Amino acid sequence: MTEDPPTHPEHAPAGPLLRLVRRQEVAFALVGAFNTLMGMVLTIVWLTVLGDAVSKDVAAALSVALAYAVGMVIAFVLHRTLVFRVRGHVLRDFVAFVGVNLVGMVLNMVLLQLAVSLLHAPAKPAAVIVMGLVAVASFFGHRHISFRRPTDSPPSTPAR
Repeated sequence: MTEDPPTHPEHAPAGPLLRLVRRQEVAFALVGAFNTLMGMVLTIVWLTVLGDAVSKDVAAALSVALAYAVGMVIAFVLHRTLVFRVRGHVLRDFVAFVGVNLVGMVLNMVLLQLAVSLLHAPAKPAAVIVMGLVAVASFFGHRHISFRRPTDSPPSTPAR
């Protein structure tokens, strides 16, 4: 089976979410909010599934890791199809998507530590501000790295 040719996000037809909200930034935030809630639910599901099969310490860490892995794949599919609307280059896009998310996690850790230790900011408000800033940065990271397409890509032919 052949892969569809790459589609530049600006030439892709709007999906149902973008037709509803009309702003890519809003669609990104909605998918991110959904993914956050889904991650919470998945963590609880994994805690339940693992139950007494492993120690409570291992179950907690393993539940987070499994929820994160499943959530990352679902977030990729939702962002790719509902927000950025690209085709082709699936593996490259996924690797870049994971990379942008890992950079975001490191940025969250570093900026929060700096805000608390250097600026003496209260940790909880600082965490909210830092997470908001990193979410904005990750939007641009996904737009210009994860789902970027050359500007000279021809417009895609609408699917029939």
